[in-house]
Amino acid sequence: MNKTMTACVLVIGNEILSGRTQDANIQYLATELTTLGIRLAEVRVISDDEGEIIAALNSCRAKFDYVFTTGGIGSTHDDITAASVAKAFGVAFETHPEAERILLAHYGDKANTARMRMAMMPRGAELIDNPVSTAPGFKVDNVYVFAGVPVIARAMFDTVRATLKGGPTLVVHTVSSVGVSEGMIGEDLRILQDQHPNVDIGSYPFLKSGGFGVNLVVRGADKDLVKAACMDIQGLIEGAGGTAIEGETEGEEF
Repeated sequence: MNKTMTACVLVIGNEILSGRTQDANIQYLATELTTLGIRLAEVRVISDDEGEIIAALNSCRAKFDYVFTTGGIGSTHDDITAASVAKAFGVAFETHPEAERILLAHYGDKANTARMRMAMMPRGAELIDNPVSTAPGFKVDNVYVFAGVPVIARAMFDTVRATLKGGPTLVVHTVSSVGVSEGMIGEDLRILQDQHPNVDIGSYPFLKSGGFGVNLVVRGADKDLVKAACMDIQGLIEGAGGTAIEGETEGEEF
């Protein structure tokens, strides 16, 4: 496929917005999607509010090839993601027979009302296996609904990974500068980006041992074009009096 495939991640949960819980899913999903040739183009963090969830879902599912949601599919009163997905698609919210069977087999006589709520899904949803804690996620059209707990979200993503269609896998290479700060080469870097329109050049300044530097990350589908941009970046750094190093230099990014 030559088409660039795009994705959005919707992180749903008041606990994320309040600062009580730190999200640990975005980086994992971004990294894994990149390896599949799918560009994570947008991330939104939204509250446990039905109207907000519906609006975000309808906007993003129309704009991107894939939408992945995390959070809000547990057994408590504030887990409203599944019901909101049903309303976004305009379908019934009802018990999924196979999900019900899975939960009953798992919980047995401990299958109370709260736990069985996790069997309720939009009509027509396809189940996403949960090898960690059994309660499945689900998929409707291009929307994939995962749990928020990182180990479960990752397991669910791994379940659907093979079904995702990616575009060209991106080649990523980093050139770092020592002795040259971002501000010293900012304008020349803008010109260089214009000269290499088929790659993306990201600039990430850092501080190490009291000195400034910058990691310049080049991404593109064509390795030769990435290499050519990297060579020009090396020349730019050295021309400014710095030292160009292949690979990323660790430091405190800001």
